[in-house]
Amino acid sequence: MTSEPRDIPGVIAPPPIIFLIFLAGGWTLGNLIGEPSLGLPDLWRRGAALVLVALGLIVEGAAAGLFRRAGTAVEPWKPSTALITTGIYALSRNPIYVGFTIIYAGLAIGLDSPLAAAMILPCLIVVDRFVIVREEAYLDRKFGEAYRAYKGKVRRWL
Repeated sequence: MTSEPRDIPGVIAPPPIIFLIFLAGGWTLGNLIGEPSLGLPDLWRRGAALVLVALGLIVEGAAAGLFRRAGTAVEPWKPSTALITTGIYALSRNPIYVGFTIIYAGLAIGLDSPLAAAMILPCLIVVDRFVIVREEAYLDRKFGEAYRAYKGKVRRWL
């Protein structure tokens, strides 16, 4: 007996949690080993952190707002009822993850943690392989040719 796939992408964990685990892990390990500073003056470091966090929140807000206006779930562990291809989604298929990445960079700078900053690369690999790939397979099953056409026109990240 075969069963129909559930109407969700099946991501390994909520993406904000994945980003937080890598950020906190890098920062904690950096503190344990006594990592050096990023070497930025405090005012510049705090200013850069604030700008990046604000920019990331703006990107995420714009993307999430399109989902809400279309009446579909933002959370990747809930079913999608609409394919969003306009607004910021005309520039990136994953603007929310772009926003998370910008926020992560801002927080790593604000924490003055080179190790947390370096952990963004493995974090993005995990998000790409265990979240985005699953979401894309789900959207392909759910929306078919409309999603494939969108995927052919718009880049995954930027």
